[in-house]
Amino acid sequence: MTLSSDSAATLQGLMPGRSDSLDLLRQAAEAMRLPDDPAAELVTRLEARTARIGVVGLGYVGLPLALRFAELGFPVTGFDTDPAKAEAIAAGRSPLHGITDARVAAAGLLAYTDMAAARGCDALIICVPTPLGPHKEPELGAVRAALSALAPHLRHGQAIALESTTYPGTTEEFVLPALATAGLTVGKDAFAIYSPEREDPGNPKGTVGRVPKLVAGATPACLAVGKALYGAAAGALVPVSSLRAAELVKLYENVFRAVNIGLVNELKRISHALGLDVQEVIDAAATKPFGFMPFRPGPGLGGHCIPVDPYYLAWKARELGVPSDFVELAGRVNDAMPAYVLSRLRDALDARGTPLRGARVLLIGLAYKPGVADTRESPALEILRLLAGRSVQAAYHDPLVPRLAAAHGAPGLESQPLDPAFVAAQDAVLIVTPQPGIDFTALRHHARLIVDTRGVYPDAAVETGLALPFETRGDFPRPAEPAYHPVIQA
Repeated sequence: MTLSSDSAATLQGLMPGRSDSLDLLRQAAEAMRLPDDPAAELVTRLEARTARIGVVGLGYVGLPLALRFAELGFPVTGFDTDPAKAEAIAAGRSPLHGITDARVAAAGLLAYTDMAAARGCDALIICVPTPLGPHKEPELGAVRAALSALAPHLRHGQAIALESTTYPGTTEEFVLPALATAGLTVGKDAFAIYSPEREDPGNPKGTVGRVPKLVAGATPACLAVGKALYGAAAGALVPVSSLRAAELVKLYENVFRAVNIGLVNELKRISHALGLDVQEVIDAAATKPFGFMPFRPGPGLGGHCIPVDPYYLAWKARELGVPSDFVELAGRVNDAMPAYVLSRLRDALDARGTPLRGARVLLIGLAYKPGVADTRESPALEILRLLAGRSVQAAYHDPLVPRLAAAHGAPGLESQPLDPAFVAAQDAVLIVTPQPGIDFTALRHHARLIVDTRGVYPDAAVETGLALPFETRGDFPRPAEPAYHPVIQA
């Protein structure tokens, strides 16, 4: 090491015969100190797993991630605006279906609603919802609120990673200005990262640590910090060249699924018009071993990503003056499916002499997919709203969703047990989400009519008014009223 003249002078003051006071020691240490490297220091702490990780938003994305870091030996602090959720986690109880109390208790997470503890975190990971606004526009209020709450507690040497799905440019438009406002230079004093979640709610094995993780940084130093941050927690890292590229990759992943589901939902409507079983068509097509990937139709899209992301991409495309007709069309097709399901239900009831208005209809499954308790964007909510507008006496059964608050025109309801007498009293049973644990054999035995949107029953009829052949009924002599197929495809 070559010392400056100031450093040498300071050290001379420590020679024998000179004062060895603490002040001189401090001066010498400061004079000899090499220029600090916050990125290198943070990478070292992350690799040693001594860096404290802060996770903002402890929902279906944030909580599994926080647990993963804690289980790897990192000290972890969680933040959530819901006091009940923060209190439960701090007490070692899980607020989410699919994550056990024992796992939360063993992790020893700290959890707060106040962001003051964020100053003690070396890396802050934002995992908050990014839904749609009333006009299908991006609603980034939760991202803004998280950064605003963090602002007073940002400091030199920290990293901020955004995991929420969003349009290209969000990290640059929101995270970078927040760091600049705090007086921090991105890539030098603090580090901005985008690493989108790839969570699969309802998957008992989870995805954190098993699925490759995208990571991008605002600068090379930011990328280096991001790779160190996620290196231990991720199954494999996929570095991406820029923040915007990583944001677009995430949208593309989800829009790919939404577009293909839109295609198969249109195929279902065409198949029904032709009198064909769409499930048979898909199964036969899936025997082709190349150039084909099977997708299944349903009552619409739900969840925090798939029904939302096409509109995020389309919104950004409009801002850029680029057409996105294909993406927007898929969104419209999927959005129209609850109304199509209702038309199939109406036709099936009409064929049996029961008008939809005033009918008793039991929905099976309120969550947006099997195995979860999440009702965000669930097509069941739109179906309930449409039924309420037609004075239908609607009820539902979902073992994972015990109650539903009234909202957006849908009534407040509680899950009803599948009592045989109750099922038999319904004019129709509408399968929206086949939750695990439901006895669909018993359901069929007691229901008068089942409208199946998910392919639960392989023999479901395509024609809504299809009468069973006389010789299959086993009732002699022939009754005056026709006997209809008990299950209709929708």
